[in-house]
Amino acid sequence: MKRTILILASVIALPMWALAGDDKKKDADNTGKNERDRDSKTVTPGDQSGTPEDRKLTQAIRQAVMKDSSLTMTAKNVKIITADGKVTLRGPVNTAEEKTKINDLAKAAAGQVPVDNQLEVKAAQ
Repeated sequence: MKRTILILASVIALPMWALAGDDKKKDADNTGKNERDRDSKTVTPGDQSGTPEDRKLTQAIRQAVMKDSSLTMTAKNVKIITADGKVTLRGPVNTAEEKTKINDLAKAAAGQVPVDNQLEVKAAQ
């Protein structure tokens, strides 16, 4: 009986001990980006215009990005914000080529509407 209790206690304690070791991993620090995004000058997805023209343009750019099979999911998840006759691209991409490709797709869909490319290439890890 004592042996069974000891085995059960060990079986329960081992996973808890293993999970406790995971707590030592460093959390992502996005403090700088979060502060930047609180600035009223920074365009965020909340600034997306509700006008039919702006929504249609955002949709056209998103469809072009999603249709391009050369882009990674990271690139396909960038923010596309259209407001006040201007398109803003924000978020991380894996390579400079993806940044250029998304910019080109946005400009092709936008026509004469200006595109502000604020995409960031992730640092190599």
